[in-house]
Amino acid sequence: MTEPVDILVIIAHPDDAEFGVAGSVAHWIGGGLSVAYVVCTSGEKGTSDRSLTPEALIRIREQEQRAAADLLGVRTVEFLRYADQGLEDTPAFRKHIVQVIRTYRPHTVVTTDPYRRYVWHRDHRMIGQVVLDAAFPFARDHAAYPDLLEKGLEPHKVKELLFFGAEEINFYMDISDTFAQKVAALKCHVSQMRELNVQDLDGWLRLRYKNLAAQSGYELAEAFHQVKMPG
Repeated sequence: MTEPVDILVIIAHPDDAEFGVAGSVAHWIGGGLSVAYVVCTSGEKGTSDRSLTPEALIRIREQEQRAAADLLGVRTVEFLRYADQGLEDTPAFRKHIVQVIRTYRPHTVVTTDPYRRYVWHRDHRMIGQVVLDAAFPFARDHAAYPDLLEKGLEPHKVKELLFFGAEEINFYMDISDTFAQKVAALKCHVSQMRELNVQDLDGWLRLRYKNLAAQSGYELAEAFHQVKMPG
């Protein structure tokens, strides 16, 4: 039986969590909270190397994600292994995410913002929308999926959603003290850091999260759109 966690991070690809929320994850875990990751795809299309097969990249990226999670102290990493660039807002996928939420029973769910405009990975948009709908009302209502009750998955009320990659920011996490852990976790994703082709990765990341913190009063911050759930 899976133990409940305080915070559940549901993402489309390996490395999404490290870019969006790893500094906050390090802060939460350092404060005694438990965190689990659910990764919906294995990111098998995330390369410019034509000699690398999707099967090989799946193995690489899942290993990188586990290494990053271990570094941060994340309790569990679960891969759902949907097709990269193939997430869709379907009843079957929504039910799967409801099952995930009822299994881990978190206070807070973190995912990508579905409402970011124009240039945004479709998988990020899809998972954000599906998680939002799964959390409310489907995970909450016993009649939504009565067959899940037969599996022992009782309804669960998520208290809070945090969306990263948001344009309408209303919540900041101070990561000034956990930034080094965030960078170290990102560096576990060797295949993806190579794709960035950034000469000074530490400096590039510091500027990125300094800019996000500009309205917060913090030196470095991760930024979210926070939604408090009803009931």
